[in-house]
Amino acid sequence: MLVQQQASRLQQQRGRSVSSSPVISRSTPRALAVRVRATATVDRPAASAAPEAVPAEKPKGYKDAILIQSFGWDSCQKKNWYKTIQSKLDDIKALTATHVWLPPPSQSVSDQGYMPGQLYNLSSKYGNKQDLQELVAAINEKGVFPVADIVINHRCADEMTDGKWNKFRDDVSHDGHKIDWGKWAITGNDPVFGGSGNPDTGDDYGPAPDLDHANPELREALKHWLQHLQQDIGFRGWRLDFVRGYGARFVDEYISATVGGDMFNVGEYWTDLAWNGSELEACQDSARQRLCDWIDGNKKTCTAFDFPTKGILQEAVKRQQYWRLKDKDGKPPGLIGWWPSKAVTFIDNHDTGSTQQHWPFPNDLVGAGYAYIMTHPGIPCVF
Repeated sequence: MLVQQQASRLQQQRGRSVSSSPVISRSTPRALAVRVRATATVDRPAASAAPEAVPAEKPKGYKDAILIQSFGWDSCQKKNWYKTIQSKLDDIKALTATHVWLPPPSQSVSDQGYMPGQLYNLSSKYGNKQDLQELVAAINEKGVFPVADIVINHRCADEMTDGKWNKFRDDVSHDGHKIDWGKWAITGNDPVFGGSGNPDTGDDYGPAPDLDHANPELREALKHWLQHLQQDIGFRGWRLDFVRGYGARFVDEYISATVGGDMFNVGEYWTDLAWNGSELEACQDSARQRLCDWIDGNKKTCTAFDFPTKGILQEAVKRQQYWRLKDKDGKPPGLIGWWPSKAVTFIDNHDTGSTQQHWPFPNDLVGAGYAYIMTHPGIPCVF
């Protein structure tokens, strides 16, 4: 229903300008069932300021992708959400979606799946393993790519040692490396869980033990698990959760060992924007640069959610400050202005919108937001 409402709003917006200021020179948009979209004419790599034009990269297989997030924060509380998604696949296909983002597949301490425990236990609040396999098979049969939400920055332990949760079990029979880890698998500078591994290669995640991605044994085990999701379940891409928590070089390793960089993969690198009190600063180049640096760090195997575009766009439409929609060079002010082929644009997701409402787009202006991301470079994600 939400997707249909958004599509209806988008249809109402077509033919109407979102911005009072010119933003980019557009190529001829492709007409689709429910939206139009321009493809990038020039792609740009990371640079600290106004990067000079370079030859465009070789187009990837996801050049014209449209991603749909198929769940909200409370979808886990519905009865067998996997079956609900499966019942909507004809609608999703009719929207010309190319990729469907599914929720975290593993058993989790939190119902939503973002505190995973037994990785190979694929019975979650969204449904059981058989339901998941049937859903993924049905998505593939539709010619759409199923994308798994992968939470590997942290993992919840099953038992305590010395009063700390840092002992993991591996209860599910499977081929490949065991995951009955101990405190050696947790970063040595984790402030809560008493790990003995290497220092963290990214930001700390407070609620759960941070995994030591610098440990080759742990990385091999994670790659075996991802290969299981790819080969035995049928996933063909990854949405990587909280990638600020571990080094970008490991993202390249995990993707290269599984689906490969020519497939669509996207990382959640939440970049903080620059504010002056309650006023968003006009220039968000530092946030753009952090995303470019991260993409360079993963050897361009993974795209990134364009948090700068979301933040700038919702302030522009909310306050009717459409001057915000171009930078000093006359280009879009988010990641799409510098590196559109690696930018996944979005209006809201399960964190920013849904029932969490952490950073929601103005509800009455969602149609304008989708009209913008559907007619500009970047890979649009519909929530």
